[in-house]
Amino acid sequence: MTRRLLVTALAAVMVLLALLTPATADTASWQHVPVPAQVRPQAALNEAAALGPDRAWAVGTDAVGRQAPGFPLVLDWDGSAWQHRSLPGIGWQGELLSVAAASPAEVWAVGRDTAGGARLLRFDGGAWSESRPPSGVALTRVVAGGGETWLIGSRDGAQVLLRRDGREWRELPVPPGIVYGLHILAADDVWAAGATDAGAAVSHWDGQAWQQTVVNGFPRSAVGSVLAVSPTEVWAGGTAGFIGGPPGRPIPPLLMRWDGQTWNRVTPPTDFGGITSLAPAPSGALGWVAVARSLKWGPPGSPSPLVPGPDFLAWDGESFTGYDEPAVAGEGDSQGLQLAPVPGTAEVWSVGRATGPEGTFAPRVLRFG
Repeated sequence: MTRRLLVTALAAVMVLLALLTPATADTASWQHVPVPAQVRPQAALNEAAALGPDRAWAVGTDAVGRQAPGFPLVLDWDGSAWQHRSLPGIGWQGELLSVAAASPAEVWAVGRDTAGGARLLRFDGGAWSESRPPSGVALTRVVAGGGETWLIGSRDGAQVLLRRDGREWRELPVPPGIVYGLHILAADDVWAAGATDAGAAVSHWDGQAWQQTVVNGFPRSAVGSVLAVSPTEVWAGGTAGFIGGPPGRPIPPLLMRWDGQTWNRVTPPTDFGGITSLAPAPSGALGWVAVARSLKWGPPGSPSPLVPGPDFLAWDGESFTGYDEPAVAGEGDSQGLQLAPVPGTAEVWSVGRATGPEGTFAPRVLRFG
């Protein structure tokens, strides 16, 4: 009797494992997620933001032709599919460059119209509407975090940073050089990734002033994404630019890590490409690194000196595991990989633009988890 019960229990376990294994395998890789049918050909996505498993946004441009400039595009994730958001009263042509969600009732998107004018949109939980942009500022990015919302832009060729202060945008001092990305922990704890004439630079705002460090002094190096885990762990990613070198040689990625005292270069498992985005794990530690145009040196004797490298790198605290983006019928690789972690989960979104046939392109949405 005991033996029969044991056999029955083992059989039940095997059945359970058989049922779970396919699902586990599916979530252990990046999956392609289709965009709504209303999105017209020649569309592209620039950035995404998520507040939870059933709430995310992605922005870009729609219906871009060889002669047409396209229209601003907003997609909304409802937990099961991406929906095309209508933008009533917004008739200008152009694109949305960036999106950030401070709360379900306060989502911001910045862009530009075909005349080069700055555009600022706000979602109040029900609909998107135009908001007045700061005067004379060309906006490139919006970032939210720690109860804060900041804008990155420029005025007459000079960098501009603005912070949302109640109902207004207040201009703040800027660090030397240029800022490409921000990680906001609080009003007095902001990290900026960028570049100066001396090389890639990371700056920290304490509420009063910026303290800047050149983290890599190689010519033309820059970092565009920064992730602050703790006072003794900060990551920054970008490209290690160079002057000269073999013709056609691509640029190596640049990944830097702060240990509380010094910045040290970390070698990722790819030889060339640009780190476009860093995303935290649920714990707040570094979880993912996205590498656009990732390439590696081919093995000796291979027909090509360079072979494709991993598009995504998962960090477990000690080493990286490489992941490739999935193949999509009729499309090529992504030209940009912008990560958007889903808070409280291990899920991560990636949006961008994929190459299509005969010089065309298509929106690309990927999900892990």
